[in-house]
Amino acid sequence: MGTTKLSLLLCVGVLLLGCCVGRFVVEKNSLKVTSPKSLKGTYECAIGNFGVPKYGGTLVGSVLYPKVNQKGCTNFSDVNFQSKPGGFPTFLLVDRGDCYFTLKAWNAQNGGAAAILVADDKAETLITMDTPEEGKANDDYVDKISIPSALISKSLGDSIKQALSDGEMVNINLDWRESLPHPDDRVEYELWTNSNDECGPKCDSLINFLKDFKGVAQQLEKKGFTQFTPRYITWFCPEAFLLSKQCKSQCINNGRYCAPDPEQDFSRGYDGKDVVVQNLRQACFYKVANESGKPWQWWDYVTDFAIRCPMKENKYSEECSDQVIKSLGADLKKIKDCVGDPHADVENPVLKAEQDAQIGQGSRGDVTILPTLVINNRQYRGKLSRPSVLKAICSGYLETTEPSICLTSDLETNECLENNGGCWQDKSSNITACRDTFRGRVCECPIVQNVKFFGDGYTHCEASGSLSCEFNNGGCWKGAQGGRAYSACLDDYRKGCTCPPGFRGDGVQSCEDIDECNEKTSCQCPGCKCKNTWGSYECKCKSGLFYSRENDTCFGEYSASVLNIWVIILVLVVAVAGGYAFYKYRIQRYMDSEIRTIMAQYMPLDSQPDVSNQVHHNI
Repeated sequence: MGTTKLSLLLCVGVLLLGCCVGRFVVEKNSLKVTSPKSLKGTYECAIGNFGVPKYGGTLVGSVLYPKVNQKGCTNFSDVNFQSKPGGFPTFLLVDRGDCYFTLKAWNAQNGGAAAILVADDKAETLITMDTPEEGKANDDYVDKISIPSALISKSLGDSIKQALSDGEMVNINLDWRESLPHPDDRVEYELWTNSNDECGPKCDSLINFLKDFKGVAQQLEKKGFTQFTPRYITWFCPEAFLLSKQCKSQCINNGRYCAPDPEQDFSRGYDGKDVVVQNLRQACFYKVANESGKPWQWWDYVTDFAIRCPMKENKYSEECSDQVIKSLGADLKKIKDCVGDPHADVENPVLKAEQDAQIGQGSRGDVTILPTLVINNRQYRGKLSRPSVLKAICSGYLETTEPSICLTSDLETNECLENNGGCWQDKSSNITACRDTFRGRVCECPIVQNVKFFGDGYTHCEASGSLSCEFNNGGCWKGAQGGRAYSACLDDYRKGCTCPPGFRGDGVQSCEDIDECNEKTSCQCPGCKCKNTWGSYECKCKSGLFYSRENDTCFGEYSASVLNIWVIILVLVVAVAGGYAFYKYRIQRYMDSEIRTIMAQYMPLDSQPDVSNQVHHNI
């Protein structure tokens, strides 16, 4: 038995060395010391691969270094790090060593700390603090860690400790806003996963995440907010071990694609090659679903397979997989063609592409941790749970382009609810320039019902274009009296605020009625009586006469002459029209006569006698 385990460890070790020697990128966030003055500056720190980093946000706190239990390996039962009302949250500083990083974070969280900083114990480049390997610790608490964690350099840790010992307060701003790229309105992410469900708490956590995140992932994908790609890690068997029992049981396609034994025991249960084949089926399911325009169906397949085909019930098989595929209406033949023959000594295009993708590209680094979530080509660090992953995805959108799910209260704080975010607003029409975003807020003049507002967004926004007067009357004066309403807002090519006819003023604050009668600007015709009204006037002529406002005169005594003029004009129009018609008639008659004469010279017409017959009888 000892020889078997040794062979297993040797084979797995060679597999890992054979394909995983590459570039591992430590994901970092910004740490800014704001006090004391001697430490002010921005430093790098490495994000721990557990807990919940606040992607897209910041966290301000005051550092505390405990007098005892300085490595944080035991409970802080005799102290409470919970901040008092009005005080800064506590960032607990502990030293590296003697226990797992996760245990330090768990003890800090139970003690009331808002975050944990782990000071390295030697001068070296920063590393990623990871969770314990399976079976090496009682890690039931790992998924319960909810505070962010960061590893800082030994030199920074020593400087902070010195400042605290000198009685100075050390305030720090942890900033994750640039930890993930956020270039545009779509997030591209991939999950490096595994179909194995017998690897302990880590596998259970992965399956639970897939089930919990499925609904959100599918909605984001259907609406075009994300582009998701599932990925699968495989290894190859070195040529020297191709004929070994270990490689034969863990690999397919003559050692090209391998996975560790699920139970790490070759004498029972499923083999690593069973895992590779199922990983391939899941990858092929995604490929076929993606080609049919429904890539989100992958989430249905993997969650249904985990429920219906678990290893523990000996249902982890091709037959069970086929049943799940058929129930989802997917093309089983195309999937089988994609899988190909696992026993053939040939490359599989799908698995070959997966192996190539494991190698880091750009800033991503090699994929060596399973599971690994990659968002916008940057590896995610932290707890694999629906809220924390969704928050990280939301931080990957260009500000103001994030979907509405990113603006819910359980993911972010709506800064527009307090003092309108310091932005311009018009309370009368309930219009504001404050726009809530996942990262905070922006002050941006809005577009309301196709009307664009222009301004700086902070102190001023003004509607422009057509329909601009519909919103707070365009900021212009308006009034109503005696059943009449007037507005100084111009909604035509002129724009702006101008008092309407009958009023004078600035058009914004006020417009006052003009008394046309007293100022003798209207109704000045002989015998007219003027009466001023609000915004206008009334003018009455002598009995029987009609007042023309346009000409400011009365009509009546001149009506006969006016009528005569119209009669003369009408007669002239009729005469001209009649003459033109007679002219057209004469021209037409003349043209018809000329045409008939010309045609008669070349051919007989019905109205002419038959000349040819007359000639014949005279012979």
